[in-house]
Amino acid sequence: MGTTGDNMDQQHPPVQPHQEDPKAERSLLAELLESSRLYHTGEDYLELLDFTSRLRNFAPFNAMLLQVQKPGLTYAASAWDWQMRFNRTVKEGARPLLILWPFGPVALVYDVLDTEGGDLPADVAQTFHATGPVTPATIANCCIELAKSGMLTKLIPSGDANAGKVWAVRRSNDKKSKPDYQIRLNAEHEPNVQFVTLIHELGHLFLGHQGPDKFLQVAPRPRMDLDQLELEAESLAYLVSKRHGIASKSKSYLADHIKPDTTIHNLDIYVLLKAAGQVEAALGIAAHTLFEPRAVRSHG
Repeated sequence: MGTTGDNMDQQHPPVQPHQEDPKAERSLLAELLESSRLYHTGEDYLELLDFTSRLRNFAPFNAMLLQVQKPGLTYAASAWDWQMRFNRTVKEGARPLLILWPFGPVALVYDVLDTEGGDLPADVAQTFHATGPVTPATIANCCIELAKSGMLTKLIPSGDANAGKVWAVRRSNDKKSKPDYQIRLNAEHEPNVQFVTLIHELGHLFLGHQGPDKFLQVAPRPRMDLDQLELEAESLAYLVSKRHGIASKSKSYLADHIKPDTTIHNLDIYVLLKAAGQVEAALGIAAHTLFEPRAVRSHG
């Protein structure tokens, strides 16, 4: 593909803004997972989470779409992002990959192996990028971000067996009224453990295990047994933690909840991925691939 401004415009033609369509997104993901024939067993499910954890610069939903299109993908970015941030160009004849884009139906991105040019930064060259250990300042910043959405987090000294919990004082019945949730973390645990616990508890919240909330865009869901609730929350904790370089015991916990007959058909992958993205956004830790800025059109 070309690298001039004109060619990049051809790669990314103007598109009309659209509202998120959960039904269409869910249908697309289900079709890709079914047609790929790659992920159908409990073991495959863990592999799918591992794949999705690698692409931190995409929301979890788009990361999974990319992995289904090209299993083993280690890093991808838009042509504009490759050129402007990494001083690399897309190789001639490279095949683009598709993601869903908030400002249009789809956007094109490219595998790192389909680019050439400048040396890659360490966090791109390495398949698994560790962001380093969580610090008390990290937890404090997460608490500040959560408070903006009506979630008050406190660190309370407790026994080792008590990691944390979340409960609703008041849920929101409309999109403008901020809810009131209380989150408790064990002050005796070290920051990495607190971080994973926080993600797990937020997972229960954004997965709808505590009921719907319009302000937080949590949709109502059918009742589930305890194993299913914990499988979903631990899956989210494992995915988000790994995406941010934090090792946790979630994988061993997941193995306890995945039964021999567990397949992706028993799991709502779409809800899991959307909730993981919401947790990252709520904590202020979401990362994004950059796309070429759009010119503002005059309506005068």
